Amino acid sequence: MANGAGVREQTLVLIKPDGLSKSLTGNILTRLSETKLEIAATKCLHVSRELAEEHYKALRQKPFFEEVIKYIMGEYHPRKKVMAMVYVGPDAIQKVRSVTGATNPEEADSVTIRGQYGRITTKGVYENVIHASASLEEAEREIKLWFQPNEIIYDLYPTKEIEVKEKKRVWAKGPNSAILSTPKFQSSTKKTKA
Repeated sequence: MANGAGVREQTLVLIKPDGLSKSLTGNILTRLSETKLEIAATKCLHVSRELAEEHYKALRQKPFFEEVIKYIMGEYHPRKKVMAMVYVGPDAIQKVRSVTGATNPEEADSVTIRGQYGRITTKGVYENVIHASASLEEAEREIKLWFQPNEIIYDLYPTKEIEVKEKKRVWAKGPNSAILSTPKFQSSTKKTKA
């Protein structure tokens, strides 16, 4: 590319339950900010078994598969959630992976996130505090697994519109309902009748 700029890419980043339990979120986000990439989506969520198994499906035949599933679901930590993010920008995959370090915390450079904060448990589980996509193909599969198109501020991949009838949770009426219903606090998304 001209002017030394890399190709715009996107990558999935997960701060895993051990990173959240150890209150490392701020430290990890600070390190990720060194990449000069932009956050295009973020959310905290509890990881279902179905999501965990789909995310780690390449490891299904490994003897440690069940431990990895329990780990990402937060069964070993008091904060049973992950923070999922999409980072975008030039050479996003390589930049994020360079600050995250090797998967095995003992092999990770000591100045990387995993090198500083990761560990291997007595059961042999890599508690490496963070996940980052390894390739463009992996990033696409993972981003589509963890996020819906309307949760990302950019159109990263082709989408289509469909009409869906679904039940969803909404905020109940309460003492601050009048404040939240003013135009200043309403989103720009289309409103539908429940």
